[in-house]
Amino acid sequence: MTRETDKPIVTVLTAPDEPEPPGMEAVRELAEVRFASDESSLKETLPGTQVMMVTDFRTEALEAAWPSADRLEWIHATSAGVDALMFPALIDGPVKVTNAQGIFDRTIAEYVLCTILMFSKDFPHSIRLQQKHQWKHRDTERAQGQRVLVVGAGSIGRQISRLVRAIGMESHGIARRARADDPDFEAVHSNDALDEQLALADYVVVAAPLTPQTEGLFERRKFQAMKKEARFINIGRGPIVRTHDLVDALKAGEIAGAGLDVFEEEPLPEDHPLWGLENVLITAHMAGDFIGWRAALTEQFVDNLQRWKAGESLFNNVDKKLGYAAK
Repeated sequence: MTRETDKPIVTVLTAPDEPEPPGMEAVRELAEVRFASDESSLKETLPGTQVMMVTDFRTEALEAAWPSADRLEWIHATSAGVDALMFPALIDGPVKVTNAQGIFDRTIAEYVLCTILMFSKDFPHSIRLQQKHQWKHRDTERAQGQRVLVVGAGSIGRQISRLVRAIGMESHGIARRARADDPDFEAVHSNDALDEQLALADYVVVAAPLTPQTEGLFERRKFQAMKKEARFINIGRGPIVRTHDLVDALKAGEIAGAGLDVFEEEPLPEDHPLWGLENVLITAHMAGDFIGWRAALTEQFVDNLQRWKAGESLFNNVDKKLGYAAK
């Protein structure tokens, strides 16, 4: 069914005090646009709304205001992860969900490659020495030939694998199903092979979505399954990792280091022990955020909105039972 002659209502759910996303003029050409930033304002804007664009991916307002959604057909999340949106009424209902798959993949992969090279070339130590004006020559590692295990072999995981393989690293993936002939990995192993593969990896990269199956996946036993020389990198979701177990593993020397962009608690508290560990690299949930990313997200939504108005199939459809966009 085409909606080309209709002027649908699109509600944009932002975080409180968040400015209007750039590029909304293109959305206004296609639809009547409303804005909400909390449960109260969302309850006012939802009646009559057919499409939602959600920029606040940590929000609980949608579930609270859900009874007011009388015409809603489609929700677009401007993030790769949709875990905050996955409440029972949405999962079990007919409303479609799409996400921002493809926007952040390459820049997240660049972040991972940079983190690997920072560790292999011992840049954290060099920066500390530079701050002290100290000259100290030493040998560093080669990244070439080392093995990377990407936990979550989706679109982000594929980009990570392509970049690390480009510098001569060996890349393996973990996914729901094993794939021996995947073009982007040496091999993709099933979830039940995780412990076996952890023992073989020099770098373990979490690129999985947050689902009931992945929440708390990396706890003390997983770190103990890794090589003592291995580094752990998380660009997925913070709650996939039990932070206190990671701290204990780092302090005990069970793994050699960690590069962390996401955390169970964000912002990371100023007194958190992770800040004081010299074998840890910390960034503020920014691995995928490049200059112009907000405008790119709106452009992607507009592309899908045009398809929706024309009655065409949407792209980046989320499997609501799985909790991510499965290709």
